[in-house]
Amino acid sequence: MDCNVDHFAWADLTNDGNYLESGKLKFSIKGKTSGQITKIIEAKAIDLVDIAVQKNKPIILETLDTTLSKTGNRYANKKANRLKSLFAYKKMIIAVTSRAEKMGIDVIQVNPKYTSVVGKLKYMRKFGISIHQAAAFTIGRRGLGYKDKPPRIFHQYIDRHNIHHWRHWHTLNKKLNVRTHLFYTLFNVNTPHQSINLHDHNLTENERKKLFKALA
Repeated sequence: MDCNVDHFAWADLTNDGNYLESGKLKFSIKGKTSGQITKIIEAKAIDLVDIAVQKNKPIILETLDTTLSKTGNRYANKKANRLKSLFAYKKMIIAVTSRAEKMGIDVIQVNPKYTSVVGKLKYMRKFGISIHQAAAFTIGRRGLGYKDKPPRIFHQYIDRHNIHHWRHWHTLNKKLNVRTHLFYTLFNVNTPHQSINLHDHNLTENERKKLFKALA
């Protein structure tokens, strides 16, 4: 599962790390009090754990990121909003783990670093799912012990191949800095030798210039 400020994204995997299905559980905490936020999140946590119970599978989720690297940008950069975001994020993790324990579902926590990047660049187009569902799938694979290395289509854009694969994703994320939905049209992860389409008509002029400079 992938925690977001307005929904839980989840993905169902086989034991060998293959994709089965995914979905999301929406909620809204905008303008809500702390008590209301807690109740809303706890209700959705019950729904999420029910899915795990039905499928008889453990829940793999991200460890708490107190730096707000994932949740802080969901609101404006005001201190009050950042604090609300962190409060909600903590509540999500606590609510899911508490409910899972009550229902006898194991919970595995993993480092969420670059899971959204991996999901965006490797799995979003492949499965036709949202970036958050793709991140949830990546989190699931990490919890099963799989390492997600960049597909061959990206190898030509990586300068150093003898470093940790997380650094590769960091490099690719900086180079391929365009709007998320465009990754459905710029390349096909199932065509390893295909180049990224730098002439896609949906690219803004600024995005096109950045790509040409980064991939030159």
